[in-house]
Amino acid sequence: MTQGSTPTRARRALLTSLGLCGALVLAPAAWAQAQAQGYPDKPVRLVVPYPPGGATDVIGRVLAQQLSEKLGQQFIVDNRAGAGGSLGAGQVGKSPADGYTLLMGAFTSHSINAALQPRTVPFDIEKSFSMVSIVGTVPLVFVVNPEVKANTLGELIALAKAKPGSLAFASAGNGSPQHLSTEMFKRMAGVDVLHVPYKGSGPAMTDLIGGQVQAMIETAPAAQGHVKAGKLRALATTTTEAVASLPGVPTAASAGLPGFTVSSMFGIAAPAGTPADIVNKLNAALKDILARADVKDQLLAQGAIATHTSPADAAKAVSAEFAKWAKVIKDGNIVVE
Repeated sequence: MTQGSTPTRARRALLTSLGLCGALVLAPAAWAQAQAQGYPDKPVRLVVPYPPGGATDVIGRVLAQQLSEKLGQQFIVDNRAGAGGSLGAGQVGKSPADGYTLLMGAFTSHSINAALQPRTVPFDIEKSFSMVSIVGTVPLVFVVNPEVKANTLGELIALAKAKPGSLAFASAGNGSPQHLSTEMFKRMAGVDVLHVPYKGSGPAMTDLIGGQVQAMIETAPAAQGHVKAGKLRALATTTTEAVASLPGVPTAASAGLPGFTVSSMFGIAAPAGTPADIVNKLNAALKDILARADVKDQLLAQGAIATHTSPADAAKAVSAEFAKWAKVIKDGNIVVE
C-alpha cells in the first residue's frame, strides 16, 4: 500500500479517534469493520469455474449484474474452467481473503470432486471457503425412453429387479451428479442397473431418446423440453416438492422411494478468513436480490430455483452435501478411471 493512500489515511484517522491505548487493543477489529463499511471500493472478481454458457455461468452473470447495481461497484465474471470445476475453485480458495475474489460455485459437483479425488483437488471443500449463501438449486428427474415398460418410478424399480443388470442408465460422465444419483438409486431401491457414462449430458440424452440406453437421472432443465415433446417420459423428480416446470410429475418420495432427494446446489463463497462483516454485507445484498420476482424468473429460465441462506446455513449445506456423496462413493467403491 502506498504512502498517503485512502486506506492508510482512514486507518490513521481511526487510530487517532480511538486514542493510543484503545488503538492497541481495538484496532484490528475496528479496522476490519471500517473495511467492510467501505466495501466494495473497487471491482470484484466473481470466478465461474466452468466455460461460458452453462448453468453456473448464467446464474453467475445474473447475480453479478444485480450485485453491481446493488453495491455500486462492478462484479466481473471471470471464467476459469478446468478439472471439472476444481481449477477455478482452487484458485479462489488460495486468493486473498479481502472480498474482492469470490467463487460462483456448483457445490454439488465440487463436493463430489472433493470426495472422489481428495488427494488431487486443489481445495478443501469445508476449510478453503467462507460461504456467503446458497443461491439456487437445480432439480433432477428420472426419465425413460418411451419404449420402456414403466409409467411410474415403482414400475421402473420392479422392472430393474426383474432383470438385474440389464437396464442401462446413462450419465453425463463418471463422477457426475447424474452418475452418483444413479449409484444412490441402486442402493436405496435395492436394484442392479448398468451405468453407461457419456462425455456430457448432450450425448447421453441423444442416446436415451434413440433407445441405446433406457433411463437417466438428469437435470430438469436438460430433460424437460424432451419430456414436453414426448421424446422422454418423466417418472419422478428428486426434490422434496413438485417442480413447476414438470407439472404432474410426482416426487421420488411420493412415488415409492422415500428419502431420495438430490439437486444440484449453487452458491457464492469467498476465500476462508474473509472478514465476517464483508461476508454479511454480501449476504444481505443477495437476500434482497434473490427475493425479486424478475431475478427468480431469470434463474428459473435456467431451471434453477432461487434460494437464499445465511452463511452458517450455507456452510452446513455444503458439509452435508459432501458427507452424502462421500458415503455414496465409499459404499459403491467408486473410483475415477
